[in-house]
Amino acid sequence: MSDPREWIAASKLPGIGPATLARLRQEGICITRLLRAEITLPPTIRLRRDTLEAIHQFQYQGPLFIEAGQLWQQAGTLGIQVLGLDHADYPELLAAIPDPPLALWLKGEVTALNVPQLGVVGSRHASRSGVQLAYDFASALAQSGVIACSGLALGIDAAAHQACVDADCATVAVLGTGVDRIYPRRHQRLSEQILASGGALVSEYPPGTAPLQGHFPRRNRIISGLSVGTLVVEAALRSGSLITARQALEQGREVFAIPGSIHNPLSRGCHALIREGATLVETIAQVVEQLGSILGLMVPEQKPAREATLLPDASLSPELQQLLQHIPWEPLWLDHLVSESGLPLSRLQALLMQLELEGLITLASSRVCRIR
Repeated sequence: MSDPREWIAASKLPGIGPATLARLRQEGICITRLLRAEITLPPTIRLRRDTLEAIHQFQYQGPLFIEAGQLWQQAGTLGIQVLGLDHADYPELLAAIPDPPLALWLKGEVTALNVPQLGVVGSRHASRSGVQLAYDFASALAQSGVIACSGLALGIDAAAHQACVDADCATVAVLGTGVDRIYPRRHQRLSEQILASGGALVSEYPPGTAPLQGHFPRRNRIISGLSVGTLVVEAALRSGSLITARQALEQGREVFAIPGSIHNPLSRGCHALIREGATLVETIAQVVEQLGSILGLMVPEQKPAREATLLPDASLSPELQQLLQHIPWEPLWLDHLVSESGLPLSRLQALLMQLELEGLITLASSRVCRIR
């Protein structure tokens, strides 16, 4: 394996983007050997002047050499591992994508990177039912031996990570910051739980890197690259989740999408993916069945909560069960529900409060929607 400082330096070289990196790899050029001046470039590849100057600086222990050394020392102080592209623990699936991170910064258990993973992504502003679905699917998958890989964002990402933590399973969070800077800050405790449960925080960005807007779309290829497939729970038509899913397709990985109401804007991204060839899934068994030939998975006995509660819940009173049958999966105005149920508004509101406490519906802006 090369010196990690060489991979750090390589990742900081100007002008080494995905296209250039892909060309170098196609020509069999190891970028760390280029830094050490052990090889020369073939005439078919021409690098930018500032790239060549940076390589020259490194060879003569200039600014790039010093910066790489400082970052390496900082990582050691913070308990962060650096996996270069030729490191024995660098995930094979990630190394196979066209533009893998040259240096992967990791905090936590490196073994988590090579456990079978499914990317679980979706909206930061997910509905309660979407959050519950993400949690249920990630929990059942973890018990099947496939852990969730996601981006530690609000909404769907957090639900997937939390499900693994609650099941005492590992999960991998791919950050758009340095692994020492948790974003959003409210997920500091969740990040600590991820580490405590044997998971890992990973990033292609060195310690101290701030949450810059352009970092998050770019980190999505790592989520899909680490995973055997990607599950999209809820997503708008223009969202990072769709970027992740389409990158998964380009990387030759499986893509799954959960359909939803045609009235829900967060279902449109999933519906678009299904039209483009993603696998429509409604149960965990359908995901496991698709991945089974690859991973040899066993279908768990439990099923996501939404499917398990389609029939009337015996613990509910007959009156609540009857009312639940009138509540659709898409938002319905309360005055319409009054007409359909035949109940007085005061009685209806009391019953709806009970159903909401049971976690079966959600109430917002004079509208009601079933979520389980």
